[in-house]
Amino acid sequence: MTTPRPPGAGTLVSPKHALTLLALLGLAAAAPVEAPSPAPAAKAAVAVPAKPAGAPADREFQGLLNLGASLTDRGDYAAAEIAYRQVFTKNAPDELTKPALLGLARMHRKQGSLIKAAAIYEKFLKEYPNDDRVPDVLLDLGRTLRAMGAPQLALARFYNVINSTLKLPTSESLGHYQLLAKTAQFEIAETHFQCGNYVESSKFFSRLRMLDLAPADRARAHFKSAYALYLAGDLDGTVTTLRSYLEQWPDDENGPEARYLLSVSLRTLKRPQEALTATIELLRVEKSRTAANPKLWAYWQRRTGNQLANDFFQNGDTRNALVIYKGLGLLGDDPGWRLPISYQIALCQERLGDLDRAVATYRAIIENVGPKPATPDLGDIARMAASRLTHLDWKEGVSRQFTSLFDTTTGRTPTVAKPAPSHDPNGNPPAASPTL
Repeated sequence: MTTPRPPGAGTLVSPKHALTLLALLGLAAAAPVEAPSPAPAAKAAVAVPAKPAGAPADREFQGLLNLGASLTDRGDYAAAEIAYRQVFTKNAPDELTKPALLGLARMHRKQGSLIKAAAIYEKFLKEYPNDDRVPDVLLDLGRTLRAMGAPQLALARFYNVINSTLKLPTSESLGHYQLLAKTAQFEIAETHFQCGNYVESSKFFSRLRMLDLAPADRARAHFKSAYALYLAGDLDGTVTTLRSYLEQWPDDENGPEARYLLSVSLRTLKRPQEALTATIELLRVEKSRTAANPKLWAYWQRRTGNQLANDFFQNGDTRNALVIYKGLGLLGDDPGWRLPISYQIALCQERLGDLDRAVATYRAIIENVGPKPATPDLGDIARMAASRLTHLDWKEGVSRQFTSLFDTTTGRTPTVAKPAPSHDPNGNPPAASPTL
């Protein structure tokens, strides 16, 4: 099966080239640290705590930091960079230089200047190796390197996060460091996924499912584990994992896509009835579940139904195709959606020999489109429906002609020709013709 490239995978840059780019900026990349096998995740944001400003100069620096962050959020990157660099040029103390460096790195990341951002993170790690924010910086550096297309360097930094949190003393921030370690493990699995190492990625995501994570993160890991198996071509494993995921997390945001993958996997495995059941379940899912994100559910319902129904129709399984098309017809009243589905329903009815219903459906399509179609596509649908009606009228006319032709001879006793009178006056049968 064709394995699509996962979203978010950019052009890869070799680790050697990435290190060279960083060296050009006068910064040496930290040596990667070997790490143990990983586990699961959660989302961590780099916290840059600011100490209360005391002296007027400190208040000025803090104001510049706040201004830089605000300008970054607004997308005014040039002004934000000026604000942060003011902190450096005025010889601010380390307590304020550190958040200025991290703020500048964040600004470059949002701007898309990933090489500059990575260089600043490396500078921070080199100059402040014992800072409490090192695990946060390593995590953001790993994400930046991955976005640059250097996955091996990114993996090394994610492993650094795990090791650095183990070395930190127990404190009030212990919960934050534990969260960072889990997040790093999640990023390791995601990096393997984006690199196309789907078997390895599935293993990591499976381990994450077993950890003490927030329910949303455990559900996401469960889904990603199944998705990685699907991309790896392990369809039996995909079906098993997806069914377990849907049973455990029926309301998760990835549920609609999971049901699509389940239907497609079952169809590819030549299990059409199970694929049909999975598709119908998706089309008939309770409105209470779709209410949270109706557009997302509608997208996957329509995509799944269309793909499976067309597949059934093309392979001659018209009855199952008709069942799905009827379910699709209930998903919306928009003529641009409903009338093409009605046309497919009419084709199924025609193929099944239910010509009266097929004719009624074609006529309803033409009537709904009207003499002035709202869009060119609707005009095409109406013309196709009219063409099918013409064909069915011709077919019915030919059928009537054949019926009338057979009716003229059917049911009558055939006339038996009387034998020609014998020329023998005695009534004897005629003699055989002489042999030539």
